[in-house]
Amino acid sequence: MHKESLFGFLQQRWQDLFGATFEVLLYDLTSTYFESDPPFPEGDKRRHGYSRRPDCVQVVIALIVTPEGPPLTYEVMAGNTADCTTLPAFLEQIEARYGRAERVWMMDRGIPTEAHLAEMRGRGAHYLVGTPKGRLSRLEKALSTRSWRQARPEVKVKLLPQEDELYVFVESERRLGKERSMRRRKLKRLWRRLKDLQRQSPSYEQLLMKIGAAQKQVGRVASLVRLELPEPPPKNARSRRVSFHFTLDKKKLRTVLRREGRYLLRSNLTATDPAELWQFYLQLVEIEAAFKNLKSELAIRPIFHQREDRIEAHIFVAFLAYCVHVTLRQQLKAHAPGLTVRQALDKLQAMQMLDVHFPTTDGRELIFTRYTEPESDQQLLLAKLGWALPPQAPPRITAANLAAQM
Repeated sequence: MHKESLFGFLQQRWQDLFGATFEVLLYDLTSTYFESDPPFPEGDKRRHGYSRRPDCVQVVIALIVTPEGPPLTYEVMAGNTADCTTLPAFLEQIEARYGRAERVWMMDRGIPTEAHLAEMRGRGAHYLVGTPKGRLSRLEKALSTRSWRQARPEVKVKLLPQEDELYVFVESERRLGKERSMRRRKLKRLWRRLKDLQRQSPSYEQLLMKIGAAQKQVGRVASLVRLELPEPPPKNARSRRVSFHFTLDKKKLRTVLRREGRYLLRSNLTATDPAELWQFYLQLVEIEAAFKNLKSELAIRPIFHQREDRIEAHIFVAFLAYCVHVTLRQQLKAHAPGLTVRQALDKLQAMQMLDVHFPTTDGRELIFTRYTEPESDQQLLLAKLGWALPPQAPPRITAANLAAQM
């Protein structure tokens, strides 16, 4: 009940403050884990699922924000909810509140299914989504015949129309440098570790465990190294040292090199400039920033509550804090663009409210509630934001001590 009232209020507030139009919406999901153990009551949302903390139960949080950052709505779902099952309910919810306009939905590749995209086309909704790597493999031959177009100084695109959709193959020099640097660093780490294991010649069981641990640390980069492991020893045989060999899989490396810094977008905005589509997709960074703030500065995780109503309240308060965070960030962007929200709060938190107590001769106590005078940099920030401090509160006098003496 309170959530629905809040979401209705936010719609009007974001329009008044920032001129939000809700024509472009970003949708994504994250999770937050609990420091509590099952079993839980029937229908409890705390469940094990995909998470960076697989040892903990979690809930999934779906969030919709505008490209500028103001959030519109969120939903808490069971921790084992699959991303691809969440979209239809949110489409209904947003259309019920804002109407069935031709808005643009932007999502990561794991959320929409083919059925979802077909349904969105039927509704008249537009979308711009990332695509799984498997689709890039299927379209690679067709894309190879297309010529590159310069979308930005550091960005090139290839366009591939497919029926009523458009695929945009993007190559970003900045992303290329980042991905290549990460891949080289992980590959060197794995290579050094395998060299160390060759010198150590551990037992067969230890070798498998140590290689598995090394591969887990580097993730997908491990597939670039081909291992030649010894035959497993017979059962009940004495443990003995073994050797192994490894080589670089050059064919897979060539495939990785060909795809580094490149990704494939899919949209039914066929008449839109591809540079604009690419710029749209970059706005997904905004929702990633929202999740980062919720998890770090706003402390949405971990959750220690046990009762469902308190869990919902914890997430609700974190969402309200993020609304305040976004509002302050937008005001800083307009009036003090050199400051982040964290820097502004650090400056202002030095101002304190104090109660100063003065005893009187007749046993009473005079209390002055005073805030500390702002320093010059604090005064400048307050002036930039157009904020005025309230007048100092009048003093209060108490007769508690006198009554106790009498």
